[in-house]
Amino acid sequence: MRTALNVLTDELRRLKTTGTKSVSVSEASLVALRAVIRRSSAAVARSNAPAFAAAAISRTAAPVAATAPKSKTGLLPPPPKVVLPDGDKATRWAALLAMVTNDPVGLSHARPGKKVVFGAGNLEAQIMFVGEAPGAEEEIQGEPFVGPEGQLLTKMIGAMGLKRADVYIGNIMNWRPELPLSASGAQVGNRPPTEEEMRYSLPFVRAQIEIVQPAMLVALGSTAAHGLLGFGSFKTLGEVRGKWGEFGGKPLMVTYHPSYLLRPPVDNRKKRLVWEDLLKVMERAVLPISDKQRSFFLEK
Repeated sequence: MRTALNVLTDELRRLKTTGTKSVSVSEASLVALRAVIRRSSAAVARSNAPAFAAAAISRTAAPVAATAPKSKTGLLPPPPKVVLPDGDKATRWAALLAMVTNDPVGLSHARPGKKVVFGAGNLEAQIMFVGEAPGAEEEIQGEPFVGPEGQLLTKMIGAMGLKRADVYIGNIMNWRPELPLSASGAQVGNRPPTEEEMRYSLPFVRAQIEIVQPAMLVALGSTAAHGLLGFGSFKTLGEVRGKWGEFGGKPLMVTYHPSYLLRPPVDNRKKRLVWEDLLKVMERAVLPISDKQRSFFLEK
């Protein structure tokens, strides 16, 4: 619950910086918040209980937290152990797809009528792009990067001389991170996954890499970079952007998320930063690079 409240607080701060002065809150959300306040008050009152009683509660609750799927306000279970079957890539990928789309934890977090989102693309891809989590369009279609950011990513891949069908695209997390619903019952906006959420989902990322065996990975944005390079491994994306790291024995290039390029101001300077990172990926993948490509987005 503490994590959920921190996420809510961060989102409200973000909205404030954009000039938003009020938000709509459904009656159901207000009821839930009041319940949280009551539980918090009760917890404070219980904090004066004898230490041995608190320890007994902890010992009793621990096995439940470790085995039960996460409720909307509880802790996630430990990361799953993903064991892939023998067979060719298509067989193993289909098995992993079934694991992800039937995972009770992911299903418990997907909004009614929405989908858990798994990776997609060429199982023989040299390059695997990794984002953070599905957004509104992705959870409807059940495919990663299909919204505005995905359309831009497709153009970026095209500028590399490739087609989307030539690469593999996935996310650190397979369900859309939750935020309180609006009065209409829809989720407005997105939030990055928490460290706990990413830790739970990382075994599925590792399994996709094991199946596809790409020559290299590209982390799109700070959240994906933290998940792949290690939580707390850097403070700002500028520290690691454009540099080669490593994840799962694969070279890893870190660059900005396509959403960064869509935020104002939209200019060639920002595009060039990302393009320089992709040029490094192209060079490592031994893709042909023309003089025209090398000069993309240079200031005139």
